[in-house]
Amino acid sequence: MMIRNLGRHLVESFKNLKRNGWMSFASISAVTVVLLLLGCFMLFVSNVNKLAQDIQKNVTVSVFVDLGTTKKQRATLETQLEALPNVSKVTFSSKEEQYKKLVKQMGDDWDVFSSEDNPLYDVYEVQAQDSSQTSQIKVAAEKLKHVAEASYGGTETEKILSIASNVKKWGTIAAIILLILAVFLISNTIRMTIISRRDEIKIMRLVGAKNGYIRWPFFLEGAWIGLIGALVPIGILWLLYPHIYNWVNPTLLQGHYAMLTTNQVMGPLALLLIVTGMLIGALGSILSMRRFLKI
Repeated sequence: MMIRNLGRHLVESFKNLKRNGWMSFASISAVTVVLLLLGCFMLFVSNVNKLAQDIQKNVTVSVFVDLGTTKKQRATLETQLEALPNVSKVTFSSKEEQYKKLVKQMGDDWDVFSSEDNPLYDVYEVQAQDSSQTSQIKVAAEKLKHVAEASYGGTETEKILSIASNVKKWGTIAAIILLILAVFLISNTIRMTIISRRDEIKIMRLVGAKNGYIRWPFFLEGAWIGLIGALVPIGILWLLYPHIYNWVNPTLLQGHYAMLTTNQVMGPLALLLIVTGMLIGALGSILSMRRFLKI
């Protein structure tokens, strides 16, 4: 019976959207505005989390090896560094490699030393499993033999990591709060649409229509409102985000960071907005009809 009537309910839900044009427009507009705000915020939080991850990945302890250290002593030092608690990766960079990086970054004017006169140190770059353990690794590395110095950026890096951690935590909380607010606002807007049609529902009940038969067109209508209201912000964000990416990302790349690409972020975001819009629209319609159907 339900399958047989599904086509009729679909047609009726489209007719209701057209018949109640202004109220449908008001509901769709509310969904559009709220989901656009939610989409913008989710894009911001997603990219901040990506930036925080990049910052954490780029924080390493630079362990400078004493001048005159032999290959055997250096191999022993590398083994000791790998054995330190919370160390995930140890990478060696010779003083020749360090010098080439310096010349590449600063220009040919810095190419003033011969290979024999190179004043730089061999360096081990030590990556922590958890960025919060970076300072402990630095202290432990400095106590090892044949280590001239160990550094990781000090208090400035700690401030950056603290900010990144707080943004991830509070950004997630704010996203949940905004999602709850979106549910509340959209549901109330759809409730007003249903209330304006209470006489229509009462007439259907008087002629003997069952609750399920009455409910389905409103359920589908709410889903269409949610879908249309989600497609608009998805289209806007899909058009705007590449321009923002092309404007901001080149600056971030200079610090070895990057924004999420359009393909990485917009697909999941579009799915989230569509599911959220349709779910809220459909549930908002059903919940708003409870008082009229006396369920």
